[in-house]
Amino acid sequence: MTADPTYRGFALDAETALALLQWQAELGADEPCLDAPLDRYALSDRTETPSAAPAAAPPAPSAATPRDEGENLVAQAETMAASATTLAELAAAQEAFDGIELKKGARNFCFSDGNPGARVMIIGEAPGEEEDRQGRPFVGRAGQLLDQMFGAIGLSRTAVDAEKALYITNVLTWRPPGNRRPEPAEIAMMMPFLTRHVELVQPQLLVLMGNTPCIAALNRQGILKLRGTWTTAFGLPALPMAHPAYLLRTPLAKREAWADLLSLSARLEDLAG
Repeated sequence: MTADPTYRGFALDAETALALLQWQAELGADEPCLDAPLDRYALSDRTETPSAAPAAAPPAPSAATPRDEGENLVAQAETMAASATTLAELAAAQEAFDGIELKKGARNFCFSDGNPGARVMIIGEAPGEEEDRQGRPFVGRAGQLLDQMFGAIGLSRTAVDAEKALYITNVLTWRPPGNRRPEPAEIAMMMPFLTRHVELVQPQLLVLMGNTPCIAALNRQGILKLRGTWTTAFGLPALPMAHPAYLLRTPLAKREAWADLLSLSARLEDLAG
């Protein structure tokens, strides 16, 4: 243990030291002094001129900020996506894009599933564990419920007839670790590919399945308020719906999902008529 400082043999705590300092200041000792006397007459009268300061080095070029890097990656994604003239070329370009870190930790690239000629295109959030394993979107428990939901109105991802078919993709094509929510920077980097994806498929209607697709396509969130109300995304009629994963956790919400499915079916009938 370190010994307490002393003053003339007495232990000196903080309060005592402060009291002594105040007492000395009242006596006029208000400037610090050296431990030993200094004969200032013995000092040289010549004042040394300080040497000139060395010339300042030219400023180094500023390093790229994370924002700059993100903008460069988005620009790179835009160039790669714009060069694709077919879905196969788009899939190859997106899979080759190395700007997103998720690619390093995912097993498989999950581009799409279903019939590209379908009138309805479903956009989900991102692959989960089972999707990552199979390399296809919506094949886990949520995907099985999705198939049942749309099957109830006569639509299927396996249908050959475009009138009864579904085409499915996600905002992100790589699985986020632990199925976490996609980050804004990740969505921004994938948006050029998603936009081009919609342009190449040319569906009649879009279904925005959950919050992340609404953030990406509408710049809005709050799926429980947005669901069931038709809007416009990518220049097309779009219907936000609750994600099947939410319906698995909240079975009572299936009634609202059924109402949304009926609205979708009615819209398809109007288009066909």
